Amino acid sequence: MADRKVSLKLLIDTSRQKVLFAEAGKDFVDFLFYLLAMPVGTVIRLLTKKSMVGCLGNLYDSIENLSQTYIQPNQDKDSLLKPKAPALTQLPLLLINEAQGQAPTSSKKLYICSSSHCRRSASDATSAICPSCFRCINFEVTYITPPAVNTSSSDEGGFVKGVVTYMVMDDLVVKPMSTISSITLLNKFNVKEVGVLEEKVVDLTMATGLKLLKASLQSKAVLTSVFLGNTGS
Repeated sequence: MADRKVSLKLLIDTSRQKVLFAEAGKDFVDFLFYLLAMPVGTVIRLLTKKSMVGCLGNLYDSIENLSQTYIQPNQDKDSLLKPKAPALTQLPLLLINEAQGQAPTSSKKLYICSSSHCRRSASDATSAICPSCFRCINFEVTYITPPAVNTSSSDEGGFVKGVVTYMVMDDLVVKPMSTISSITLLNKFNVKEVGVLEEKVVDLTMATGLKLLKASLQSKAVLTSVFLGNTGS
């Protein structure tokens, strides 16, 4: 994120202190759509357990405090507490920062044949038997996750195409931008004086990304809440 800035342009109704919509490029839209693919465990860890709505934070706590004695030998608590997100692409904001925060090794345990002269077979369970030498597959090895490829969204990675500008509504409804749709929205919001409208360009940071994630779980006026601090809209 240090080498590429992600921005969006807000259209604000200053009379009501409300974001009507935002003009955004593919980077921001990819980020929003990526939120749907984030594992619940990752969301809880990013937002912290105390800020979670409902009881999911308690589930996270329960697993975190559960002794390894009660966990299956081929399982690890980190597979739920720190799950790997689907490798859709190298997106800005949360994805890059989340990937940097993960250990280079997988949380899943892997075992190979215990015979030093064989070791041709592998399994995730210590109860398996090697089909070559018929010894137990119980020698634990470390699986190294290959480094993620830093693919820029400008190379048409991600989810949406970058040939158009997108309109993102305050409630995160996303659609391609057009002049007609903009005029229709102004009529829908009953904007009669253009003078009350203000354009504001904002840059996204890790902190802003986290606020967007949290607000998307709690509010129907996400952009207004995050960028204007108005939670009463």
